[in-house]
Amino acid sequence: MKIPFLRDGPDRGPRMVNASILRSSFERRGAMIAAVQGGIGVLLALRLGYLAVAENEKYRLESESNRVNLTLIPPRRGWILDRNGAPLASNRADFRVDIIPERLQNAEDTINRLGQLLALEPSRIADIKDKVATARGFQPVEVASGLGYDQFAALSVRLPDLPGVVPQRGFSRFYPTASSVGHLIGYVGPASAEEYEKDPNPLLITPGYKIGKDGLEKQFERNLRGVPGARRVEVTASGRIVRDLETREDVQGNPIKLTIDGPLQDYAARRIGLESGSVVVMDCRTGDLLCMASMPSFDPNSFSDGIGGVEYAMLRDDERVPLRNKVLKGLYPPGSTVKPMVSMALMQAGVDPAETVFCGGGLRVGNRVFGCWNRRGHGAVDMAKGIYQSCDVYFYAMAQRVGMDPIAAMARRCGMGQEFPLPVTSQFYGTVPDPAWKMKKWGREWQTFDTVNATIGQGYMLSSPLQLAVMASRLATGRHVMPRLTLDTKPKGFDDIDFPTEQVEYVRQAMSDVVNGPGTAGRARLPIDGVQIAGKTGTAQVVSLSISNGKSGPWKYRDHGLFIFFAPYDNPRYAGAVVIEHGGGSGAAYPIARDVMTFMFDPTKGLEALSALEEGWGGTAQQRLDARYAAYAAERGATVSRPPRREEEIFDRVEAEARRAATQPEAIADEVIAPRPEANPSGTPPGPAVLPGASASPPAAAAPAPPVTGPSE
Repeated sequence: MKIPFLRDGPDRGPRMVNASILRSSFERRGAMIAAVQGGIGVLLALRLGYLAVAENEKYRLESESNRVNLTLIPPRRGWILDRNGAPLASNRADFRVDIIPERLQNAEDTINRLGQLLALEPSRIADIKDKVATARGFQPVEVASGLGYDQFAALSVRLPDLPGVVPQRGFSRFYPTASSVGHLIGYVGPASAEEYEKDPNPLLITPGYKIGKDGLEKQFERNLRGVPGARRVEVTASGRIVRDLETREDVQGNPIKLTIDGPLQDYAARRIGLESGSVVVMDCRTGDLLCMASMPSFDPNSFSDGIGGVEYAMLRDDERVPLRNKVLKGLYPPGSTVKPMVSMALMQAGVDPAETVFCGGGLRVGNRVFGCWNRRGHGAVDMAKGIYQSCDVYFYAMAQRVGMDPIAAMARRCGMGQEFPLPVTSQFYGTVPDPAWKMKKWGREWQTFDTVNATIGQGYMLSSPLQLAVMASRLATGRHVMPRLTLDTKPKGFDDIDFPTEQVEYVRQAMSDVVNGPGTAGRARLPIDGVQIAGKTGTAQVVSLSISNGKSGPWKYRDHGLFIFFAPYDNPRYAGAVVIEHGGGSGAAYPIARDVMTFMFDPTKGLEALSALEEGWGGTAQQRLDARYAAYAAERGATVSRPPRREEEIFDRVEAEARRAATQPEAIADEVIAPRPEANPSGTPPGPAVLPGASASPPAAAAPAPPVTGPSE
């Protein structure tokens, strides 16, 4: 029997299909489809079970976040207080407006509308556009702060038409004494993209939150920051607030209490007046830094609000560098202010202070003649007269006898060339040169003329105003006084007696004669009965005599004026230093020290003197800064470039310029320094100063120096 459908090839016939075959085929297909559907159902059930059980918490939170918004409330920064509890940096209630760049639909139009609503100046509008163009999308950009309630309300009702605009009520940083504390306290500002990358804390990109950018604000950022608050609100799908659910208040940051005396800091900054310089005052008994004024300065309130291009350009172009902290980053040849310190080194090296040197106006050293500031000469000079008359020849002769190493060692013991443990972002250490230092830095042997230059505070020697103040306090007390800036820091060094008492008293008396005897700073006497100030003048040459005489010509070629001091001289309580950049000599420095100390002992007299001066200067330091900005903006406001986006660029540039300025005196380090006239003789010469137990023997005459006609090789 042939079965047709089993045949192969073209002869194969059609397949026979009956009901049984069809039923079997459909049953197989149905079973396959059912298995697939069952498998899918099982997978869906497993997935639903996983989502409902394992992922329950995640999706519950996401669902809740669609209904509830949680926003951080920026914490109030801790206050920075002076020694008496008065605020140097505080907070004040503030209406403010920020914009979030990534939420803006039309940045140009939105910023222009904000400018109209808030009556912003064209330069401010341009600055905001620049910042929005360069900021990260999530980084808030401040538009305005310190708004009135009417402005805030007018903006709030227009929010539906202004996406990306964030008005809020909070607290802003406020510096009551403004530019007087600019360099010391620093300022705050929004976190940069780089700072957020280092610390990806959501608080850093919260609108209105600012961190410390410079000075103590930056150094104590963690202490001052505080704990943010939070606000939970119920919202609709479109984001409209339905109701407040819960608010957790922020916790204010911890206060920082400084050793600074706020009124003294403000007074000293104002008293510097039209000059460029610094004033440092210390408490000799504790090491407390009472004043660290550096002027000209900047208004930290402006930086905290987001400094504009016009104001930044004004600060950047000023040859007196108002962005530089001159207390910590100004380095200057100390000039004759080192002579009391050199005298201590001479006595410890065995030099009898009663021994005299004849000063005929100069001293030949090798084939060079080093002159004294008094070209007519001082005659027979002992150590005390060398200090109060600032005789250069005495120190030329004695320093050659003992060599540079003992003098350099004493300079370091007195704080020069040293770093102090202070909570500051950075400080310059200066230079105390000696033979080993010169060989290491320059690869050259130390020469006798190097010792001669260094012994009058010139050549390669450099110091900061802070180091000079520390030196003054150690000379006044004979102890290893260490400066401190916060009251919670334990005083150090007062158990260490560095110098013999009789030597300290000798130098102290000689420094008193600088002011109260026939010395070089008679105009520094205090107008207060029973209180006498002691000090030492200094004039530091910065360029060679062929370029400038140090008194006139371009400002940057004039000599620096310096003065170190302590008071009362017989029981030192306060010590300090004044440095006036390119002031033309020490005569620019010691009147400031006189008025600052007058204010310390009699504030009324001090303020009377200052008020009379400020009338001639055109107002207080802050008033002059505001007036200068207004004039600068009127003249150049439309043409200035915007400030750097990163504050670090500003700091790096300022520090580089400070280091470059510190190298300026190196150009004349190998030359013969021509000391400038410093004397202001007044009063009646006192009797010869004699160490306790020493006899006052007749001075031994020294060979006169050859006639001096000026510096020569």
